[in-house]
Amino acid sequence: MNIRVFADAESACRAAAEMIAHEARTAVAARKRFTIGFSGGRSPAPMFQALAREQVPWEAVQVLQVDERVAPAGHPDRNFMGLKDCLLVHVPLRPDQIHPMPVENPDLEAAAHQYALALERLAGTPPVLDLLHLGLGPDGHTASLVPGDPDLEVADLDVAVSGVYQGRRRLTLTFPAINRARRLLWLVTGADKAPMLPKLRDGDTSIPAGRVHHENAVVFADRAAAAQL
Repeated sequence: MNIRVFADAESACRAAAEMIAHEARTAVAARKRFTIGFSGGRSPAPMFQALAREQVPWEAVQVLQVDERVAPAGHPDRNFMGLKDCLLVHVPLRPDQIHPMPVENPDLEAAAHQYALALERLAGTPPVLDLLHLGLGPDGHTASLVPGDPDLEVADLDVAVSGVYQGRRRLTLTFPAINRARRLLWLVTGADKAPMLPKLRDGDTSIPAGRVHHENAVVFADRAAAAQL
């Protein structure tokens, strides 16, 4: 795992955006397509904004989600709204290149299966995404794989339905899908992440994030998050 530490969150976000753009250009040159999954949360908004200014072959990009809260379309709790407002409306993507998780479906298990089929259609069977953006929660969660949730033990599904966490159920990629990705980009900013970042680095499986493979993983952190490294 390569950990890069920056003076502040804005610098970390800009560098992460530069990496995504580079990975996109490389993937399109090699395979004519770039599949990327974005996580939610507040931290990545500046990264999304910076990515919108980068040189990316958008015509060959497929945008997916790593996780999404179960909430109505357009609700501010939805991860997709931040992604849309900060990135998607600012770049030349067609509607068929954007793949939000179908959390409006009242049958969440069917929704998870539907999204798993979308992954296969875009990234093969089993699906191998080119890059996944991950975050690190103050409790050590990543995606919507949270401490104590049964989804932590899912081995035969790429998309699962979580229990209630912070008031919402979620759809989330599982460890098998995450660990299959060609590249992993962690964006970790803020002092509240500082106790968890050494656990992530050490592969400490007492936290969910510690169960993500280290191969091909890069962490972009600010000084506050890296204070205990």
